Amino acid sequence: MLDGMDVMVISYTAPSLAKEWDVSPEMLGLIFSTGLFGMAIGGIFLAPFADQIGRRRTIIISALIMGISVFLTCFCQIVEHLLILRFISGLGIGSMLASTATLTAEFAPKKTKDFWVSFVMAGYPLGAVFTGLLTAAIIPIYGWKMAFTISGIITFCALPLIYFFLAESEDYLSKVEIKKVIKEAKEVLEKLPPEAHELLPPFPKVTIVKNSVSSILSNSFRKKTILLWAAIFMAFATLYFLTSWIPKLATTAGLSVSLAIYAGTVFNVGAFSGIIVQGYLSAKFGLRKIIFLFLITTASLMAMFGFFKGSDFILVLFGLIGFGIQGGFVGLYSVAVRLYPTEVRATGVGWAVGLGRTGAIVGPIIGGIFIAAGYSMAINFFLFSIPLIISGLATLNIQFSDSK
Repeated sequence: MLDGMDVMVISYTAPSLAKEWDVSPEMLGLIFSTGLFGMAIGGIFLAPFADQIGRRRTIIISALIMGISVFLTCFCQIVEHLLILRFISGLGIGSMLASTATLTAEFAPKKTKDFWVSFVMAGYPLGAVFTGLLTAAIIPIYGWKMAFTISGIITFCALPLIYFFLAESEDYLSKVEIKKVIKEAKEVLEKLPPEAHELLPPFPKVTIVKNSVSSILSNSFRKKTILLWAAIFMAFATLYFLTSWIPKLATTAGLSVSLAIYAGTVFNVGAFSGIIVQGYLSAKFGLRKIIFLFLITTASLMAMFGFFKGSDFILVLFGLIGFGIQGGFVGLYSVAVRLYPTEVRATGVGWAVGLGRTGAIVGPIIGGIFIAAGYSMAINFFLFSIPLIISGLATLNIQFSDSK
């Protein structure tokens, strides 16, 4: 929920920010993408520390980074300061998402793991919904900076809850202790006289998986990893085009700022429902097939968006698109945690999310260019439906050991 709040607060405040500071669509795209670039770096370089220092510690550090940077945004006076703080906030968000998905997978029962990963990730759009409702009430009275102040305070309030109530993964604790136990055992054996060794059974051979990116690109994982990266890249490009630009696009279409924010809220309400339904269906019918179905259906809805222009059904369509794209996209987190063993799970998820977020960086920038060029909402939606088709096909070709 904190991730959804801290990511979406910039989107919901974008119309007011652009008006007050006279920010162009291209610059707004850069602001969106700077935060996403921070998320990519956080996923690639900070999330792997969860395989070193633990999932719980990484989540605490991530929340602290997010809280400080989001709160300080309310003191920004120029765009450059905003860019820096959005980047720093992105570092924490990127690391938080990968660590949370990893920790959830290691707590969840094997048979229902896909559902529980999706269920916890559903907090993301839920946080976005609450942020939309909050900013719609706050901005007209107190201005856009107050939204960042409150978001930062809420993040700080969550830190004690994480510290006192979040447990560390038992899978992680057992796996990371293997090297230490083997080292201590060998030291004890070295102190025994040679004749004692003859009375002992052979020392067991234990394979230790190195927690580095080279492991997730080894022969066993290379094809799966590349397909996963491609799927997440394409899904991210479309998802973040939508989440970043829906309020602004709705405003351009003639809606008030409040109604534009509610358009984003409807999108995220649909997203929450879609994630839960996807998790349930994936547990019953197979993860890859359900993700493919969700993404292809969403691409079809986006391609047909122009037929509903000027209709009240547009808000319903926003909800359906959110249902499909977030449901399918969050399923990719479950794909990532299922691909990799515990020793490199956070690294694998972090790199997938981090490199995938390059698509999230490209999406809003291209969207800003298209909007500035005068492309209609219908054309933008049609063009951004294409990456979803590619994402669905890539996911369908990722093979699990259980073939589901």
